[in-house]
Amino acid sequence: MKIRFSILGAQLLLVLDIFIVFLLLFEGKLHIPAWLQSIGRVHPLLLHFPIVILIMAMLLEFFRFRKDIASNAFYKKLTYYLLLSGTLLAGITVFMGLILSHEEGYAGDTLQWHKWTGVAIFFIASIIYFVRNSSWYRSAFAKAGAVVTVLVIVVSGHFGAAITHGDNFISQPLAVYYPEPQVPFEQAVVFNDVIKPVLVKKCAGCHNPDKLKGELILTDSASIMKGGKSGKLFNHEAPELSLLLQRIHLPENEKKHMPPAGRPQLTDIEAMLLTRWIQSNKIYFSGKVAELPERDSLRMVAATVLQPPGNVAEVYDFDAADEKAVAKLNTDYRTILPLAKESPALAVNLYNGDVYSVKQLQELDGIKKQVVSLDLNKLPVSDADLKSISQFENLRHLYLNFTDITTTGLKELLPLQHLQSLAVSGTKINYKDLIAVLPGFKNLKTIAVWNTPLSGAEIKQLQTANKHIQFIEGFVDDGSDKLKLNPPHVENASMVFAQSSPVLLSHPVKGVEIRYTLDGTEPDNIKSPVFSSAVTVKENTVVKAKAYKTGWFASDVVNFSFLKSTIKPDSLRLLYKLNSVHQAEGANTFFDTRLGVIGANNPAWANNWAGVKHSDMGLVALFNKPVTVSSLGLHYMVEEETGILPPGTVQVWGGADEQHLKLLTTFNKAPLPAKKEKPTIRIMQSSWKPVTVSCLKIIATPHEKDKKLLLVDEMMLN
Repeated sequence: MKIRFSILGAQLLLVLDIFIVFLLLFEGKLHIPAWLQSIGRVHPLLLHFPIVILIMAMLLEFFRFRKDIASNAFYKKLTYYLLLSGTLLAGITVFMGLILSHEEGYAGDTLQWHKWTGVAIFFIASIIYFVRNSSWYRSAFAKAGAVVTVLVIVVSGHFGAAITHGDNFISQPLAVYYPEPQVPFEQAVVFNDVIKPVLVKKCAGCHNPDKLKGELILTDSASIMKGGKSGKLFNHEAPELSLLLQRIHLPENEKKHMPPAGRPQLTDIEAMLLTRWIQSNKIYFSGKVAELPERDSLRMVAATVLQPPGNVAEVYDFDAADEKAVAKLNTDYRTILPLAKESPALAVNLYNGDVYSVKQLQELDGIKKQVVSLDLNKLPVSDADLKSISQFENLRHLYLNFTDITTTGLKELLPLQHLQSLAVSGTKINYKDLIAVLPGFKNLKTIAVWNTPLSGAEIKQLQTANKHIQFIEGFVDDGSDKLKLNPPHVENASMVFAQSSPVLLSHPVKGVEIRYTLDGTEPDNIKSPVFSSAVTVKENTVVKAKAYKTGWFASDVVNFSFLKSTIKPDSLRLLYKLNSVHQAEGANTFFDTRLGVIGANNPAWANNWAGVKHSDMGLVALFNKPVTVSSLGLHYMVEEETGILPPGTVQVWGGADEQHLKLLTTFNKAPLPAKKEKPTIRIMQSSWKPVTVSCLKIIATPHEKDKKLLLVDEMMLN
C-alpha cells in the first residue's frame, strides 16, 4: 500500500511538473474562460496551506540526517508525506496563480517576481522530493535545499503581499514609530506634499503599476490625469460631480465606495483635502500651498497637516529622558517617541477613548519636561484634565480635536508659555470666552477651530484681535463650492413586516440632518421632522427622506416603502407565464419580503421583479389551515418612458378550494403616470369584510396587454 501511494504521488507530481512547464511555455496564448477564472480566484485562499506544510517539511528535512532521528520511522514518514502534499498543493496553487494573473488589474514587475518565485518554490520542492533518496543526497544538500526553499517562500510571500496590499504593506505600521518629517508650510507643494501622501497611503495599494485595479494608477500625475476604465477622475465643468469625489463619498457598504470596505478609510481631513483639491477647478501638480490665495479653502485645510509657517528646527534646553523609563511608559494605547533623531524632545500620542483616563497623563510626570507634543484627538478629555496637561511645561503642540473640552477649561493651559500650536476643532469652544483667554498665550502661532460653533464673522474678529495667531478654519462656506449630498439609505434588513417596524435611516457623511415625511409630501428643512431612531410604522407607509448639511447642497428625495403583511401562503402557483426578463423567484416573488428598485428594464436590476407583458398576472395561494383575510396590497413599479404601467384592475377570489371561489373584491384605483413623469414605486390596496378562506386567486390585468409591462415585487396580505 505504501509503495502504491509513493508511486501514485510521484506520478501525480511529475504530471503536475510537466503541466506547469507547458503553461509557462504557452502562457501568452492562453484564453481563460469565465468558469476557469473562478478557479483562479481560489489562489489567495489555497496558498497558505502549501506555505505552512512546506515550511514544516523543510524544517524536518533540515534535521533529517541527525544520528538520533535518522532511523526514526515515524519522522521519515511524516517528512515524506508533508513534502509530497506540500509540493502538490504548491503546484495547484501555482496553476491557480497563473490563471488569476491573466485577469484585469494584475501587471508589473512585482507580479513577475511573485510569479517566478512561486514557480521556483514548486520546482525546488519537486527536485528535493525526487532526489532525496539518492545515494549522493546527504546532510549538506538537505540543509541547503531546506534553507533555499524557505527563503524563496518568504520572498514570494513578500511580493504577494505587495500585490494585494501595496508596496509599503509591511513597513507602513512602522510609520507610527518613524514618521516622515513634516514639510514646512512655505516649501510644501500641493500635490507632492499634501495630496500624493493621501493617495499613496489609502489608494495606491490597488492602483499602482503592479496592480492595475480598474486600469487606474494613482502614483503619478500623468496617470491620475489619464484616469481609468471608468473614465477620467475629474470633471472640470462640474467638479462636484468628479468621479473621484463620487467614489469616496459613497456609503462604505456600496461596492464602488473607495477605499473598499475592509481597507483603511479616508479620515475627515483626508477626504476634505481631496475634495478641496478637485473643487479648486485646477488640478495642482506643481504649485506650492503658500502660493494659493490666503482665503483659499485648499490652503486652509492643507495648513492643518503641514508644519506651521516659519517652523524651524528648535534647540531645547533640557536633557533627554531615560530610555528605559520611556520604554516602560509605552503601551498599546500610548506611544512616546522622539520628535526627531537625536532630539531630547518627545511626542506623546494617546489612543482608544474606551480606555482613556487622566491617569494616563499623570503617569508621564517623570518625563513631563521632555514632552513637547501631545495628541489627544477624539478622546473624552474634559476641562478637568487640562490641569494635568498644564504640567508639561515645555509643551509646544497640543491636539484636542473632537474632545469634550470647552473654552472655560482653556484657562488651565495659560501656564504653557511655550505653546505654539493648539488644535480644538470639533469642540464646544465659544467666541465670548475665547477672545478673553487667547491674549494669555504669548507664543501661540496657530489654532485650528474648524467645525466649532464659531461663525466666520467671529473668527475674523478673533484674527483681528490676535494678529500673531493664524486661525485655521477649514474652509469658508460661501456656497460657491458645495457638494451635493447622497440621499439617505435604509438599514432595515427587510421593509416588509408583520406587526410593526422601526425605520432605520442613516447617512455616510457625519453631521448630516435627515428630514422625513410619512404622509406622501416632500420633506423640507423647515417643517419636516428630523429623523430619529424612535420612528416606527405599523401600516403600509412610504417614508420620504432628504439629507441636509450646512455647506452642502441637499440630497435628492428618496422613497422607502414599508409594507405590512401578516399572512403568508403555504404554497403558491402561477396561472400565467412571466415575462422572460422579469422572472425573479417565480410565484414566490410576491411573498419573499425582497423589494425591487427602479431600473427594472435593465436585466441587472430585474432580479426582484415579476412581470407580464402579453397576459394577465395570475396567482393561486393555498393555506394548510384556513385563514381570515380582509385586505390585499400590491407593490409595483411605474416608468412611463419605458412603458411600465400600473395594474388596470385587480380581482381577488377566495374560498375553501379552487373549485369553490367567490369574488371578494375588484379594484382599479391606480392612476396612470403623466407624460415624462419620473419613475416611481407605488402601493395600491383594497379591503373587504373579513372572510375565512383556504384558497385565494389573485388576477392583475395590465392596462394594455399588447404593449405595456406590469411589474410587481410584493403582495401584502392581511
